[in-house]
Amino acid sequence: MATATHRLIVIRHGETEWSKSGKHTGSSDIDLTDTGVEQARSLAGRVEELSLTDPQVFSSPRLRARRTAELAGLHVDTVEPLLVEWDYGDYEGLTSPQIHETDPGWTVFADGGPDGESPDEMSDRVDTVIEKLTPLLDHGDVVVVTHGHFSRSLLARWIGSPIARGRHFTMLPASIAVLGFDGESRQLTALGITGYRSADYVDAGRPTRPLS
Repeated sequence: MATATHRLIVIRHGETEWSKSGKHTGSSDIDLTDTGVEQARSLAGRVEELSLTDPQVFSSPRLRARRTAELAGLHVDTVEPLLVEWDYGDYEGLTSPQIHETDPGWTVFADGGPDGESPDEMSDRVDTVIEKLTPLLDHGDVVVVTHGHFSRSLLARWIGSPIARGRHFTMLPASIAVLGFDGESRQLTALGITGYRSADYVDAGRPTRPLS
């Protein structure tokens, strides 16, 4: 019988000007808005409620992720380049409606970013992160502070689904997902935990909402 291990906690950063306007934000190092700062601060209570056990905290090197971790009361142990957002290539800084003017039907999960990262490349990178972090769960909880599309890709690959299934998950700005592992199978334990109440969240499912 497998013994239950600790949890993998996934946190998406708070709002930025680009995420607010729906611009795909990969390599661009955009800071949090004032609202994003408040969103990130509001996570501190949620993080405390998780009663983390000997946590190891990993953050994307992007400022928006590192600031979210700090404002949420987390000490980042490792800045991990593998946690950066999907490389959108030529579509960096564009919104989905802008992209669809010349590339109808495009989604990053199906098509990737031209001259950026393909779905297969993203899937391989996420799998590398999973392989790196899973052994650490024997010793305590693991927290990753990262980005929208990376988080959704991680949720899909964590449960063994193709990366394209990530489109069916939502990671709101400054929200938490809790992933479990019992030594044999991986589970999605909780999704959409936030400490920030905003009318913007009502629109989170619309196709033009920011995802990065």
